[in-house]
Amino acid sequence: MTFLDKLRSHMGGLLRLKTELYWYDGRGHDKDPGRFCLLLDVITAAADREAVVEPVARTTTAHSIAAREATVVALLLIDGQPQWIWLAEKDVELNTQKP
Repeated sequence: MTFLDKLRSHMGGLLRLKTELYWYDGRGHDKDPGRFCLLLDVITAAADREAVVEPVARTTTAHSIAAREATVVALLLIDGQPQWIWLAEKDVELNTQKP
């Protein structure tokens, strides 16, 4: 199962970002690793990412990866606001336990 498939199967659930976010609006690194977010949507095709959404931040690893194909873009609920974020698999923890 690919990272994209894992995220798609987890939509509507919580995920934990194991690293801080790097915000493009001038805030830089937010120094808030371990934040929990609600996963609302996820996309991967490079053309779709550029045409449909404009991500506002990246996880630490996604920020350092030069090849965009190594990441996906997810719509996360962060501090009550939906935000499109570049994610790298090693920066994300999904709760896969069944209730």
